[in-house]
Amino acid sequence: GSDIVCASVSSICITTVNALIRIDSECINYEETDGYLKVDIKKHSKVVDLLIENMISLLTELEKDYKKYIKIN
Repeated sequence: GSDIVCASVSSICITTVNALIRIDSECINYEETDGYLKVDIKKHSKVVDLLIENMISLLTELEKDYKKYIKIN
């Protein structure tokens, strides 16, 4: 259970952050420490917002199936 959730969350978040950086290296600031990811959006655009919305949507869907292991705030 928790290993699948951890791997899924990591994959979703890392893929999104990498895509954002490739689109515009200055559109976000992010911090990654001890299983915690903080993303600050510096520049909004249609693509940036769509990728962030997609990440949140994927994480929310994951939360529905694994409430014991993931909480989206």
